[in-house]
Amino acid sequence: MANSRRNKQGKDKDKEDDRPVIWVGYGKLLKLFRERANVTQQALAVAIGYSLEQTASVEQGRRPAKSAFTEAAERFLDAGGALAVLQDDVDRAKLPAFFQDFALIETEAVSRFAYDPLLVPGLLQTEEYIRALFAGHCPPLHEEIVEQHTEARLSRQKILTRTPLVEVSFVIEDAALTNPVGEPELMRRQMRHLLKVGATRNVEIQVMPSGRGFHPGLNGGFVLVESVEHRHVGYFESQGVGHVVGDADKVSGLGLRYGKLRSQALNAEEPARRIARLAGEADA
Repeated sequence: MANSRRNKQGKDKDKEDDRPVIWVGYGKLLKLFRERANVTQQALAVAIGYSLEQTASVEQGRRPAKSAFTEAAERFLDAGGALAVLQDDVDRAKLPAFFQDFALIETEAVSRFAYDPLLVPGLLQTEEYIRALFAGHCPPLHEEIVEQHTEARLSRQKILTRTPLVEVSFVIEDAALTNPVGEPELMRRQMRHLLKVGATRNVEIQVMPSGRGFHPGLNGGFVLVESVEHRHVGYFESQGVGHVVGDADKVSGLGLRYGKLRSQALNAEEPARRIARLAGEADA
């Protein structure tokens, strides 16, 4: 019996130790502001429109705060932006562990170029497309993890609209656009979203047509990022393993490949026409 209790306590301790540090830090700060305001967890939960269990979980660092939670807590506790300034870091910790290092690099980008052969790029995915992908994950993901990963991916998309604008380029394999991730109407809405984002002045979307034959992207997808300090970094991943490339020679090689891919992909109005046909907004 005593051993059983010790084992349970050990498992609970391990679960606590798995909490992202930023969630724990956010929770401690939330508790500090709550106690300074002389309110209980129950009173805070009622005031900001969340359950006691959700509020307690955020304060204990077991669950990440959503933007709406932070905004409401900021107003009620008069936190002066101390919680809001942590929100991006809280969101980033929702991402898979293998991707978090690159996601941090990505936040400092002045340009971001990517080649995607199999799926619509994460920065261009609609929420329902994202959820369809996670629904098919093997092994299956816990519902709470799906929720966190979805929120984090949507949060990353702010890079497309932030100030100053980031120069963003995508070369997408045609197969990624035609692979039915979900029902047909989901895919049509995804194509319409691509048209909308592709019309913005800092985003360029090109399509690599099927039957092009050998090209430099056949070894797999990759991303190239230039930081505000003009440091160039590459990134690629496969089967849940990500790799950041910092070696100058290797990054240069990725840059040459990307330039070749851009020259071979559809240019000007052709990608928009192709996507519009897939969205059902143009004649076949």
